[in-house]
Amino acid sequence: MTVKNLSVSRRQFCAGACQVASCAALATIASACGDGSSPNSPSAPATTLGTLSGQFSGSSVRINTAGTALDTVGGAALVESIAGVFLVARTSTSGFGALDAVCTHEGCTINGAAGDIYVCPCHGSRYSRTGQVVNGPAKANLRQYATSFSDGVVTISI
Repeated sequence: MTVKNLSVSRRQFCAGACQVASCAALATIASACGDGSSPNSPSAPATTLGTLSGQFSGSSVRINTAGTALDTVGGAALVESIAGVFLVARTSTSGFGALDAVCTHEGCTINGAAGDIYVCPCHGSRYSRTGQVVNGPAKANLRQYATSFSDGVVTISI
C-alpha cells in the first residue's frame, strides 16, 4: 500500500469550507419553509389577507361585507380605518371576531393567514382566530373587540 501526499492549499481549504457553509445555510432555509401539509402547523405558508376599508364613526368601525371575504362563514380580512387596523373573521352566519392587527412582538401589521391561524409577516408569530398566541416570538395575545352584525354591515366597537 502506498501513501500519497494529500496536501491541500489554503485556497482549496477555504473554497471547500465556503461550499460546506453554503450548503448548510441552504439546508436550514429549506427546512424552515416546511411542506405546508397542515395549514395550522408552525411551518405552513401564509397567504395574504384581502384588505377592506372600514368607516370610523364615533366609537365604532363599520365594514360592508357584501362581495368580500367576510360574505361567507370562515372568511377573513384585514380592515384598515383611521381608528386602527383590525383582523376580522366571519365565525357564523351572524357572528364575527375582530382583533387588533398589530403584532404584540414588535408592532408589525399582521396581514396573512394559514388556515384559521393569523401569521405575522415580520417574525412569524402565529395567533388563533381568538387572538391567542399559537407560536412566538410574540408572548402577548391580540386584543379582541366586540362586534355586531346587521343588514350586511359588521360593526366593531372600539
